[in-house]
Amino acid sequence: MTTTSTTPTPTPMPMPMPTTVTTTVPTRTPSRAPALPAWPEQLRFPGQTAAHPGPVDMTMMYVMHHAFRRDLAAFAAAAAATPAQARTTWRALAARWELFAAALHHHHTGEDTGLWPLLLERTDEVGRATLQAMEDEHAEIDPILSACSAGFARLASQADDDARAGLAIRLTAAKSSLGRHLEHEETEAIAIIQQVMTAQEWHDLEETHFRSGLRTAEVLALVPWAMHRVPAPLRRSVFATTGRPHHLMWLVTRRSFEQRERAAFAYLDQA
Repeated sequence: MTTTSTTPTPTPMPMPMPTTVTTTVPTRTPSRAPALPAWPEQLRFPGQTAAHPGPVDMTMMYVMHHAFRRDLAAFAAAAAATPAQARTTWRALAARWELFAAALHHHHTGEDTGLWPLLLERTDEVGRATLQAMEDEHAEIDPILSACSAGFARLASQADDDARAGLAIRLTAAKSSLGRHLEHEETEAIAIIQQVMTAQEWHDLEETHFRSGLRTAEVLALVPWAMHRVPAPLRRSVFATTGRPHHLMWLVTRRSFEQRERAAFAYLDQA
């Protein structure tokens, strides 16, 4: 009997599956430069010659310039149109001139004592020449304004046709001289401000040299004066800058101011 021996076939071992290794590459966020603060929008008023971009908001400077231009044009026209015998009107004009002259004197004093000296320390030779011209132009304007003040005072007290004619001439000269100065300031001096001053420095200077020393009664007189004949869109922008208190002052004082304005410039409505 034949016996057959069977050798068992080995069971093949399963092949190991390849291991997948996942490598995570960190994502790099692009570096960003720090955002610079946005420059304020510079307003442009009727008659304004320039509005240089920069970090300093020049709103109140341009408000004052608009008021100075507006007033001298109105005064020159009123002096030519108002009869010397119109005693009540001349008294109203003389009082109105005092408001204008006080505002201009305060503004120029702030520039002469605070603004120009600061800029002189920071600018170059060309800038210093511009600032010297600013001071020279102030010195040219002051005597003309003093002569105008004397003319208004005389006509408020007595009828004088020669004084009225002379005042009309001097007011025309004041309008021309101050107009040239404001144009020079807007085109060159304010460009220096934007180059060498920060917004905070300008704010501090305004508080120290332009707003200080004003009594409440003076502020209440100046707010409606400054806003007189400012176009409505610009007026809203100004109050957005100055704040609600000034807006409320304007609402309270504007009607009485307009009444006095009509009394002072009565003959312009008839011219």
